[in-house]
Amino acid sequence: MTSNQKTVWIKFDTLEKFMAKVFRGLGVPPGDAAICAKVLIAADKRGIDSHGINRLKMIYYDRIREGIINPVTRFEVVREGPATAVVDGHNGMGQVIAYRSMRMAMDKAKKYGLGMVAVRNSNHYGIAGYYALMAEAEGMIGITGTNARPSIAPTFGVENMLGTNPFTFAMPTDEPFPFLLDCATSVTQRGKIEVYAKAKKKVPPGWVIDEQGQSKTDANQILKDLVAGTAALTPLGGVGEETAGYKGYGYAAVVEILSAALQQGSYLKMLLGFKAGRKTPYNLGHFFMAIDIAAFTELADFKKTTGNILRALRASRKMPGAKRIYTAGEKEYLVWQERKDKGAPLNAELQKEIRQMIAELDLKETPFSFL
Repeated sequence: MTSNQKTVWIKFDTLEKFMAKVFRGLGVPPGDAAICAKVLIAADKRGIDSHGINRLKMIYYDRIREGIINPVTRFEVVREGPATAVVDGHNGMGQVIAYRSMRMAMDKAKKYGLGMVAVRNSNHYGIAGYYALMAEAEGMIGITGTNARPSIAPTFGVENMLGTNPFTFAMPTDEPFPFLLDCATSVTQRGKIEVYAKAKKKVPPGWVIDEQGQSKTDANQILKDLVAGTAALTPLGGVGEETAGYKGYGYAAVVEILSAALQQGSYLKMLLGFKAGRKTPYNLGHFFMAIDIAAFTELADFKKTTGNILRALRASRKMPGAKRIYTAGEKEYLVWQERKDKGAPLNAELQKEIRQMIAELDLKETPFSFL
């Protein structure tokens, strides 16, 4: 078996430099390209392979080349108060818009204790946790969310109406890793189905339903059907009310409102990315909140109490057969410990995409063994 027929592992620095080079080749300014690459590689480092280099071509490269995303970001503050702001991203790079918006929220929080920025007319911004962790790293609580292409059906429905709409929180602790809850409000998300499709794996029953409410498991077909509107992801809790699917549905709706109503942005079917059969910008909305812990209590005390809570949870009685109990952010930290010297895995399909981007952009000196 040759190197381009199997999974290879590539060092993170190599991948980050490559992605920044691709973004620059697409017309993204160098500083902005570095931000985009840093957000994507952060996902690979934490084992969130659905949102790292796996998405470079489909979500960013292809859309920039198709004119769906503007590579040069115009960041406009259209409304501002002491602790708040509304930003129009003018269809620029989602990571750049998000980075600058969270930075603005953090600066306001340092002065007033709290800061919130709402964004309209943006694009996919990578893992939400990256921006929440920006605040956590400076002794704050970070909160963010974003709407997305319609994917989730409301409880008792079969039409994809809401995006996967992550609702994300990061908080500092006295442990080696922060508390980070970064997850979609659906049972799964589109990016994970993309990973299953590339790996030629079946999607587990219950993740996706068709127009009759029956499970779908063919990953490639699901991706097509989600665009066509003939398949939908199930909300957290699953189908119906017996396993509390209405809770995931409700939280997804909260994120949709906060990502659209405050900033008067697009929502629901307005985010399809199609109009009259033609591809159009997605015009996503985001929100970013920073809470300065020092405005409430001493940072060291907050970290200790938070750590005590998490340690108590992990030390509680385990289910028979279970090896351990985890708290949010712990598994990603453990993945980083495993991967930090090894890098990220690239399967055969992803290697093919990388070779295509290198050829089309005529990139020189790309240090990959599978070329």
